[in-house]
Amino acid sequence: MSEHVIEIKNVSKWYGQVQVLHDCSVNINKGDVVVVCGPSGSGKSTLIKTVNALEPYQQGEILVNGISLSDPRTNLPKLRSKVGMVFQHFELFPHLSVTENLTIAQIKVLGRTPLEARERGLRMLDRVGLMAHKDKFPGQLSGGQQQRVAIARALSMDPVVMLFDEPTSALDPEMVGEVLDVMVNLAKEGMTMMVVTHEMGFARKVANRVIFIDVGGHILEDCSKDSFFGEPQARQPRTKDFLDKILQH
Repeated sequence: MSEHVIEIKNVSKWYGQVQVLHDCSVNINKGDVVVVCGPSGSGKSTLIKTVNALEPYQQGEILVNGISLSDPRTNLPKLRSKVGMVFQHFELFPHLSVTENLTIAQIKVLGRTPLEARERGLRMLDRVGLMAHKDKFPGQLSGGQQQRVAIARALSMDPVVMLFDEPTSALDPEMVGEVLDVMVNLAKEGMTMMVVTHEMGFARKVANRVIFIDVGGHILEDCSKDSFFGEPQARQPRTKDFLDKILQH
């Protein structure tokens, strides 16, 4: 068994003629909190979706817990259940209650009984501070609350790693903090996380590594957080330019 939870090896991807990931290689170890940043259109979200087999890739290999995504014998739904995914736009079922949203995948994918699934789901709902809303429907919750339910839903599946694809970018500014607080707590508890985000404050506070991707899906930096923010002279010119722009605000 590899000590790497995720291994991305020389992965390239094209949409038609356009290359969106360019020979990307990244290893994520147990307990790592890796922030993926870069300009819009650089392939950050595409990279994180390939890890969950939501986006196919044409070259290279991705392993989760030592199991290859591209091996035809791999049970992708089962493997995907081990990779928690939190999207920009919540992706909750609007016609199901919060509790039903938390239990449906546990029952269908993991084969848990409704009682087991409910107990696990409500425990995770409590963990994100929303137990009082268990019988509501997503439309009755604020955006920040819906995103916290989405995090609880992903946690209910006992993932080995959590992927976050710009989890705060669709939220009103005053709701961003409540979602980031949940993510900070997860990181403190040792959850392995890969987070695509523009929230550099979160990166500084929580990440142990920062990956910077430039347009065309080139990984320009993969270094410690302290090195990324604290040693500008060691960064690529493109990274320095990006940091100068975002850290001024």
